[in-house]
Amino acid sequence: MTEIALQPGHRGIEESEIVADLGARAIVLVGMMGAGKSTVGRRLAARLHLPFRDADIEIEAAHAGMTIPEIFATHGEPYFRDGEARVIARLLSGGASVLATGGGAFQREETRQRVHDGAVSIWLNADADTILRRVKRRSDRPLLQTADPAATIERLIAERSPNYQLADITIASREVPHEKIVEECVAALHGRLRAAAPPLQQDQTP
Repeated sequence: MTEIALQPGHRGIEESEIVADLGARAIVLVGMMGAGKSTVGRRLAARLHLPFRDADIEIEAAHAGMTIPEIFATHGEPYFRDGEARVIARLLSGGASVLATGGGAFQREETRQRVHDGAVSIWLNADADTILRRVKRRSDRPLLQTADPAATIERLIAERSPNYQLADITIASREVPHEKIVEECVAALHGRLRAAAPPLQQDQTP
């Protein structure tokens, strides 16, 4: 498992209630490449004192350290997506955590259903310009190895957004400090989980 070291500390009331309401469920971050799922996820996990897991890193570990582009090149995208679904299913069964998924993971119906049944999902929604600025200097995005990466990003956003919109929570990923995005995630999680929590039983003792 890929986890960050947790430092002892004091949870605030919001954070404590989020963790209590989650139970054994995970918080799953979905969205396009470059939306900040890993960066925000690590910070959110630290804020909640939960393990952080990155599905892409777990997939690479399951393939003897092959990188995602190498897996794509050697085995093809369908093979990668099958393995991705299996890895995410395993991680979701591992108890409360914050899980960052690959950009295409939430397009698979069985994965969406598993996330719906056993997690709370957050869509980090970044626009095309933001994504392009963040990923254009990187060579580890196999789907962007095209003649026109900007057009590819626009196409992927159009294809994927209908499924991303099925996430429980949507947070705008934009050029602000990461801690602001984390704060918004915490507030949205707290509001949603508190609203869904069963009401406290009133003391019936006369």
